[in-house]
Parts: sequence; structure tokens; C-alpha cells
Amino acid sequence: MENKSHALMTGFFTLALLTAAVLFGIWFNRDRIERNPYLLATTLSIPGLNPQAAVRYRGLEVGKVDDIDFDPNNAGQIIVHLSVDPETPITRTTYATLGYQGVTGIAYIQLDDESIGSPRLGTSKANPSRIPLQPGLFDQLEKRGKAILSQSEAAAAKLNTLLSPENQKTILAAFADVSATAKSYRDLSQQLAPTVDKLPALADQAHSTLASVNRLATDVNKLTTSLQGPDGAITRIAGTVDRVGNSLDAVTSGIELEALPGITGLTDETRSSMRAVRRTMNTLNDRPQSILFGAPGTPPGPGEDGFVAPKK
Repeated sequence: MENKSHALMTGFFTLALLTAAVLFGIWFNRDRIERNPYLLATTLSIPGLNPQAAVRYRGLEVGKVDDIDFDPNNAGQIIVHLSVDPETPITRTTYATLGYQGVTGIAYIQLDDESIGSPRLGTSKANPSRIPLQPGLFDQLEKRGKAILSQSEAAAAKLNTLLSPENQKTILAAFADVSATAKSYRDLSQQLAPTVDKLPALADQAHSTLASVNRLATDVNKLTTSLQGPDGAITRIAGTVDRVGNSLDAVTSGIELEALPGITGLTDETRSSMRAVRRTMNTLNDRPQSILFGAPGTPPGPGEDGFVAPKK
């Protein structure tokens, strides 16, 4: 009986010692730092985030996740309870994102601030303040990946429409037309080759013709200068006409009255001839080129073809 009682006492003592060791370990390892409570309310998914996950402020660990539960007031909203070191500069512009440690998939809360110098965000255990949770890198990749997939599907559908049998026939017909056009251009270049070969000779002839025209213009200028000069033919003819007119006037005044009718008729004809000569001289003086190209045509009058009424 004594052996049994000793064994029973030893068992009780061992259990008490183990219990004390466990309690001492819990007490020794407990977090004795006073932390401020905050809440994260979000409708985003938070894969890999568990209680006791780390809370970091710009890379520095400043707290942990106490609990994760659903918001009883808003269906589908998740509440994440945080405990943060009171020395952490949590302000009104502070926001949270979800980060991941390497390739393990373990998530943590990353705190950051939009600006510097914002007022501090007060909190209490009775009324914890809320920090907004913004989409993280993976959320943005997922969102943009869905948009890219939607655009890819739309592009694939348009490509399928573009490559429909009817459009394929149209494209092949267009290629055939382009091929025929290219062949026609090749044939056209071969047909134009003789004409292109003659272009240098035509250019030489054009230069020769231009030189001849320049010489003709020079000659016309010289002729005009000689005709219009002080001792030119036009000046001499005009002087002769004036002298003949003066002589006729003198003759007319000296003839007796009985021969006056015949002389007057002759004088009138002579004066008419002189006026025609003067008009010719004036025309040559105004348009010396008419010697080569002829006098300009008389413009059509009213009722004739080509007549244009003057504008008022």
C-alpha cells in the first residue's frame, strides 16, 4: 500500500510541476507591451492572412493581428483586429495593404501613409479607429489581368470575324488585284522604256529651240530699238509725213480758185493716205512685234461670237 501511495504522490507532483512550468512559460512569454487597437474593414479578399500575423509600418514590425471575423452589421465585410505599438505614427491619411512574405503565401498587414505631417489618428479599446485597406499588388494584378483577358477575348472574337470565309475570299481577291496591278506596272515600265530612252534627245532639242527663241527675242529687241530710236525708221517716216502735209497745205493755199475742187479732192486722198501711214507708224511704235506676228485681231462686237459685255 505504501508503494502505491508513493507512486500516486509522485504522479500528482509531476502533474503539478508540468502545470506550473506551462503557466510560467505562458506568463514569461506573454506580451507585456501596451498596444493600441485598430480595425481594418474591407470587402476585399484576404488570402493567407491569419491571426498573429505581423503588422508592419513601412517595413518595420509594429504589431500583430489579434483576430479576424465578419462584420455583423454589413454582410460580406470582414473586420481585422490589429494591435499596434503606440509609438507608431498612425495618422488620418494612413492606409493598409496586404503583403506576402516571399513565396510562402503568408500574408501580413503593410501600413503606409499618403503624406507627411498629417494629424494623428486617435483610438481606444472601447471605440477602435478604422484604417482603410486598399488593394495590394496581387489584387491590382488580378484586376488588370481580368481586364487584359477580356480585351484578349474581344480581340480574338474580332480576329475570328475578320478571318471569316467571306472575308478570306475578299482578302485573297484583293491580293490578286494587287498582283495584277504590279504586273501591269511592270509591263508599263517596259512599254515606256523606248520613250524614256528618247528623253535625252528631246531635252537637247528643247534646249536648241529655247536658244533659237532667245536669239529671236534678242533680234526683235534690236529691231524695236532701231525703229524707235531718235534716228530710226519710224521717226524718219513720221517727219516725212509731216513735211508732205505742210507742202500740200502750201500748195493748196497757192492754187487759184478754179482748180480748187480737183486739188481739194487730191489733197483729201493724200491726207487720208498720210493718216493711214501715220496709224501704221503708231501701230509699229506701240506693237513692234506685229512685224513678225501680225496685227492683233479686232475684238468681237455685240451680237458676234465670243463677245463679252464689259463689267460695270
